[in-house]
Amino acid sequence: MNACFIGLGYIGLPTAIIAARHGIQVTGVDINPEIVEKTNKGELHIIEPGLGELLKAVVGEKKLVASTTPVESDAYLIVVPTPFKNNHEPDISYVEAATRSVVPLLKENDLFIIESTSPVGTTDKMKDLVFSERPELKGKIHIAYCPERVLPGNVIHELVHNDRVIGGINEESTREAARFYSHFVKGQLHPTDCKTAEMCKLTENSSRDVQIAFANELSLICDKAGINVWELISLANKHPRVNILQPGCGVGGHCIAVDPYFITSEFPLESKLIASAREINNYKSFWCAEKIQNTMLRFELENHRKPCVAMMGLAFKPNIDDLRESPAKYIATKVMQHGNNARILFVEPNIESHHVFKLTPYQEAYEQADIVAMLVAHDPFKALPYREDKIILDFCGIYKK
Repeated sequence: MNACFIGLGYIGLPTAIIAARHGIQVTGVDINPEIVEKTNKGELHIIEPGLGELLKAVVGEKKLVASTTPVESDAYLIVVPTPFKNNHEPDISYVEAATRSVVPLLKENDLFIIESTSPVGTTDKMKDLVFSERPELKGKIHIAYCPERVLPGNVIHELVHNDRVIGGINEESTREAARFYSHFVKGQLHPTDCKTAEMCKLTENSSRDVQIAFANELSLICDKAGINVWELISLANKHPRVNILQPGCGVGGHCIAVDPYFITSEFPLESKLIASAREINNYKSFWCAEKIQNTMLRFELENHRKPCVAMMGLAFKPNIDDLRESPAKYIATKVMQHGNNARILFVEPNIESHHVFKLTPYQEAYEQADIVAMLVAHDPFKALPYREDKIILDFCGIYKK
């Protein structure tokens, strides 16, 4: 089987590699020529443990070839971003552009799968687009939606072992899509229709957003009440039916911080809880920035000099290099913009450089700082000793003090 993956990002590239590793001849397509060039050299452009070795293997065996344009294949997978617009309405223009790029190549019995997180009805819209351009293919190709559900840092295992939800435009499309994924997925394949599959992905991440919002709101209450939120949650979780998550400085990434808007924009009257959770998690980032700024002002008033502040972490979650929708990056930006010429050190051990933030090694920043804002619980930060001579604002539970 030949498969063409449109999009070689954080999900598209690992999936293409795993598919190639399991005997599928893969063409990986990306509009960024630098990504294409690196991929064809067997060089990984993202951080993911163990993936680099697999990429070198499949490229060396010529099972995976990267290109800037799609080629004729048996299966086409759309794995491109689906951001939201300024008004939080979903933007499916990338999905549409990717679909249009393969429409001329489609032939009878081909398989067309959308993996990109999408608002409900997107698969049907792309189906209509395909058949409007190629009416002779109506009823002769298979179209389905199959969302990914992997955790960065454990992608190789989860792409193979996680269950998958597969929703076709008809039962035959669902079966053909399931047959494709059975090449490399050992988890159970759950058949449904495309709208339910689309809503399933949005529901999963919206549920997590709501649960995180509870923890974040609890942290705000505890801060005002003078209670250690980490201890409180630990004690509450001793209850056999309570499992409160850990608070942080907000919610980021291209899933939990984005997907709920795909529901609230389409169903505004019915999604009150989901919308409130989004507001709480966004507010937590604003609150953290305000807390740092107020601490800086108080330090200057008490010590008659401006503080040195270390912003520890910019990624949206621990131990990755992904800064998309990162609350830590938002906080760092807000503090930098209102820093009143204070010395601010930016730390992100998982990237080499950044076009906005001048990065400082984490140990050096920690040593020099008067105020340390722990924004992301990266593993290297956990080895830093707690220092009583520093003001430590621990928003992610490094010390749980």
